[in-house]
Amino acid sequence: MRKLGYSIKADPEGTAKAIGRELKISPKASVEVCREVKGMMVEDAVHYLEDIIALKRPVRYHRFNKQVGHRKGKKFGPGRYPKKTAKAILDVIRHAQHNAEYKGLDSDNMKIIHISSNRGMTVEGFTPRAHGRSTPFNHETANIEVVLEVVGE
Repeated sequence: MRKLGYSIKADPEGTAKAIGRELKISPKASVEVCREVKGMMVEDAVHYLEDIIALKRPVRYHRFNKQVGHRKGKKFGPGRYPKKTAKAILDVIRHAQHNAEYKGLDSDNMKIIHISSNRGMTVEGFTPRAHGRSTPFNHETANIEVVLEVVGE
């Protein structure tokens, strides 16, 4: 297994980091959710992700939007409600928030300065078919990294 690090160099005094490796979520959906929450305050991002989980607010799909239906809202466009992805990203953000509390930083006054999603390893599997054959049925994973920074210091 290769060693993964953070793709951003941040000041360790005013930042907190967390990484989620090999999460069993869709890499495509995780890219779209990360795009939406980047730059938000932590409380706003948590409320946004909880709304996605409750199916109240969709995530706009910019890149992977072929055959994706439009959602309610004024000129919203193609979108979905990726609940499983939102739960996983919410967990990683909360871990980063707990890391900030452990370091003695103000976890309520933090902003997401970096969040990214990369493809993880593919868990290979198969589906049995007729006449003793099988078809590949693989499960994809994603790596999520989050860096929070204290605002106003």
